[in-house]
Amino acid sequence: MALTDIQAKAAKPKDKPYKLADEKGLYLYVAPTGLRSWRMKYRFSSKEKVLTFGPYPEVKLGAAREKRDEARAALRAGRDPGMEKKIAAAAGAADAENTFETVATAWHKLYKSKWSPTHANDVIESLKRDVFPKLGALPINIITPGMVLETLRAVEERPAIETARRVRQRMSGVFVFAIASGIGQSDPAAIVRSAMKPLPAKGRQPALTSLVDARALLAAAEAAAASPVTKIASRLLALTAVRPSVLRYAEWTEFEDLEGDAPIWRVPASKMKLTAARKSDIREEFIVPLAPEAVETIAAIRRLTGRSRYLFPSNRSFHMAISENAVGYLYNRVGFQGRHVPHGWRATFSTVMNEQAEREERASDRAVIDLMLAHVPKNRVEGVYNRAAFMARRRELATMWAKQLLTGNNPAGKLLEGPRR
Repeated sequence: MALTDIQAKAAKPKDKPYKLADEKGLYLYVAPTGLRSWRMKYRFSSKEKVLTFGPYPEVKLGAAREKRDEARAALRAGRDPGMEKKIAAAAGAADAENTFETVATAWHKLYKSKWSPTHANDVIESLKRDVFPKLGALPINIITPGMVLETLRAVEERPAIETARRVRQRMSGVFVFAIASGIGQSDPAAIVRSAMKPLPAKGRQPALTSLVDARALLAAAEAAAASPVTKIASRLLALTAVRPSVLRYAEWTEFEDLEGDAPIWRVPASKMKLTAARKSDIREEFIVPLAPEAVETIAAIRRLTGRSRYLFPSNRSFHMAISENAVGYLYNRVGFQGRHVPHGWRATFSTVMNEQAEREERASDRAVIDLMLAHVPKNRVEGVYNRAAFMARRRELATMWAKQLLTGNNPAGKLLEGPRR
């Protein structure tokens, strides 16, 4: 007769183990210790074997019978249910080990030698910031398209639509790597591509084109309740007109002669906007002459971050660079959304300084200004452009720009004392 739940509950331990039989090979095994477990005896390939379905009462009688029926179906199909259980357990253990963060770290380690150091850092930092907190601890094979889209939506809503698209591409790279390595089953990041917000129409990035507006932006940003690191990053970006990515990953080792007569920022070729082949050419490094105001700004931030690798580390970790959106968010919060972005300082500098050169009939300054922005002449066909040319005049123009831009602004050291968010 079939076993009842009342009989299973009443089963008490004895001096020796014993069995309470159910139906079709299922029985309750009662050990002298009091442990009760569901088991099934079967034969496969002429060998007698025992399959355990779990402890009672954690596994109820009905659930044990379902597991027994599944095992019997496997036997009828010529499969060993015990071996299938071992394979499933091994797969479960592998899934637990192969979390998204573990696989992503292995993917990054494999590919980072093919990328520039700046790009490699940007890739892993974006995953640490936007993906690992939500999906990093999950087994890679249980992550669904819905989970991926929810993660990306949070990035889009910051708003950072281009960043969200880059993160999706990187997530897709991780999933494809997992599939190729034999530990992944699908690429849910590829599926959600068509559900993401479209990029805004292409056009020139918003930029202020007058000194009056540029001063107003700096004044508003530097008076806001925000991180001093972000404020000083904003000021140095405005003073040097370098690309935001160059500023984000600026390292202390790149600055020379800060206490001398000719301070410079020597930007490695690997951080410049160049082809992959040229990024490894030391002759392509870019030299930025620093105005006294820029040196003062660097001295101020050293008081906060001098022990970090980066001038502008992330709020999350001194070992990571500042977020690519930190300065832009600050500008949005103080009323300049749609009017000016961090990259816009390059256009501001170019417009203001070229207009002055035209008014003062300094036509030769146009080429110098282009060089200060690391613009390569259109007629350049081959050979390395002389990025150190016109250094004396570049330093004069950098100083002229800094003095005009910071008219009425506080010394850089005061930014360390302002309100913080």
